[in-house]
Amino acid sequence: MLLIVRVIGGKLVFQTVALSPPANLSDEEKLEALRLLDQFRQWHSLDAKRYCLVCGNLISGQQIQIAGGTRGNGPLRLSCPTERCNSIPMDWVLPTNEILAKVERLAEEERKASALKPAAVTIGNGKAVHTDKRQEHFVSRLRRLAFHLKRHPKLSPPIPAGLEPPGGSAG
Repeated sequence: MLLIVRVIGGKLVFQTVALSPPANLSDEEKLEALRLLDQFRQWHSLDAKRYCLVCGNLISGQQIQIAGGTRGNGPLRLSCPTERCNSIPMDWVLPTNEILAKVERLAEEERKASALKPAAVTIGNGKAVHTDKRQEHFVSRLRRLAFHLKRHPKLSPPIPAGLEPPGGSAG
């Protein structure tokens, strides 16, 4: 569900709208949809992986969500399968060895940090409060990695001629 908030006649009006459900496609149809809708990278199979610069996850073509279509109210569109990630194909890069190494290092640091996670602290009102900031630190590091990759387009493969986004290069 999507919450839409509008001001009408000086009053706040809240409206919920159902998001279009994922399209139910065969593997062949899904691969064809990825090839048509992702103007930034080529898809050779549903097993191909992409690194999402928004959420920092590796995703496969099989996992990518396709929504819309004639019954889904509007054109087909691709989105990251990660919960609360609103990325689209322009936010996905081919996972180079450097990216994979950084992702593995960050994942290893997260595993170590979760093993050392401190116990909750109880405050005056009897509620448990976790004082561990390591999760926030991990997310912050992923954001820095995504920012770094966006600023240094040479780390991402070049976009084929004719597939650049409107207004110039994607880097």
